[in-house]
Amino acid sequence: MDGPGQGNQGHNDIAGLMHNIGRVARSAGRALAKTSTEDKNKALRAAAASIRANAETIKAENAKDMAAARAKNLTPALMDRLELNDPRIVSMAKGLEEIAALEDPVGQVIAEWTRPNGLVIQRVRTPLGVIGIIYESRPNVTADAGGLCLKAGNACILRGGSESFHSSQAILKCLQDGLRAANIPLFAIQMVPTTDRAAVGEMLTMTKYIDVIVPRGGQSLVDRVMRDSRVPTFQHLTGLCHTYIHAKADPAKARRIVLNAKMRRTGICGATETLLVDEDVAARVLPPILDDLAKAGCELRGDAGVQKLDARVKAANTEDWDTEYLDAILSVKTVKGIDEALAHIVTHGSEHTEAIITEDREAAERFMDGLNSAIVMHNASTQFADGGEFGMGAEIGIATGKMHARGPVGVEQLTTFKYKVRGDGQIRS
Repeated sequence: MDGPGQGNQGHNDIAGLMHNIGRVARSAGRALAKTSTEDKNKALRAAAASIRANAETIKAENAKDMAAARAKNLTPALMDRLELNDPRIVSMAKGLEEIAALEDPVGQVIAEWTRPNGLVIQRVRTPLGVIGIIYESRPNVTADAGGLCLKAGNACILRGGSESFHSSQAILKCLQDGLRAANIPLFAIQMVPTTDRAAVGEMLTMTKYIDVIVPRGGQSLVDRVMRDSRVPTFQHLTGLCHTYIHAKADPAKARRIVLNAKMRRTGICGATETLLVDEDVAARVLPPILDDLAKAGCELRGDAGVQKLDARVKAANTEDWDTEYLDAILSVKTVKGIDEALAHIVTHGSEHTEAIITEDREAAERFMDGLNSAIVMHNASTQFADGGEFGMGAEIGIATGKMHARGPVGVEQLTTFKYKVRGDGQIRS
């Protein structure tokens, strides 16, 4: 049996459609909470096999989305986020297999103790219930989110962006092939079958059916969810990530890391958007880095000191320090030392991911301890801000809030806990 509703709906039908989706998701979530690890893993592996077997179909559906995106003149960075090629399809399948290989968090005993009266108390992981994921142009999120929610025992309602509608529907069919193989209700993973934005508004009010909302997309999407949602949310704010080259950085290491941190994939939230450099070493360290970036097609915007080092650097304005470009653009600023670097990041950053490049371990620890970003790094590219790279199999997003989940949101972060208390006739006096 397939999920409720197919195709675009009339506006007046959206509320009924969404509440029906929520109702069956709640039922599926109760069933999933009792599903064995073996069955969940069977579903994940079967879904991975279906993605591999249907790679040509997925690419054909993705081609429809890519053609529509070109007609809308989407930026190259957004086109890159949207595209599904053979390596990315293989990566989706591998991600599901890696999730299957992870330890099942459901039922894990986090802590256990015995009270003086003999009561034995356990804190035990349990699914959140039903998770709503609202995302934009990256269709691979369909597989990542569906797989992670399944492993953590949660039903999920996916609402992808209109740009990736055909691609995401093709991936959803593969995920449901996996559910069929393990005899798990298909309603465990559903996708909103309409691009009508009113569906998002309904999701944000469905407190009876949805336990948490995860927004994954641009600032306007996140702002809307944070403003309008009555359902608890995992905050996923902008990825205004910084890389700081300390005075004691290894120049060759810095050159390699910065180019990767900015240009490997410019459209992901872990891409470096601002480069900070100690002014004492800028003239020695920066020129080859700027040359590498410019030759790779990166537009450079910098302060007066940086402009003196390379004629291709445009003057940065005040907005540049607060901009997540998600494109081949980098703002570069010289600072007087680690204190000024920290102050700049605290003032302009989004508490996502920051990196320091230095051979001074004391400075590295000072930098990492001095920031409250979800991820802080030493001598590594910010592009490692990813659940798969953290060994989590995949991620739903990078949470930048301070409640419940921070950093990559994987299977463990998609659980809560309950207390199991065992007694032998005790009563309270």
